Amino acid sequence: MSVEQRIREKLMIALEPSRLDVINESQMHAGHRSSPGTGESHFRVLVVAPAFEGKSRVERHRLVTEALKGEVGGAIHALALATFAPGEKIP
Repeated sequence: MSVEQRIREKLMIALEPSRLDVINESQMHAGHRSSPGTGESHFRVLVVAPAFEGKSRVERHRLVTEALKGEVGGAIHALALATFAPGEKIP
């Protein structure tokens, strides 16, 4: 299973999002000094989930990183997050 698939699966189970976009941006970082060169290390994730209602941005990010425990800092070198509760405006 690819890193992208594991991200999707873990977040679907943990947060039951109404929207989940996982974008692999690793190709934009190829050759960078700290890039592991795996082709699956840099991701941008947008999550819309009821679990985020009433939570601060920091609390939302903690929920995501907890769900991805074992991936962040392992296979995932960089993770950009956009987290929203249903009904919040997505820029």
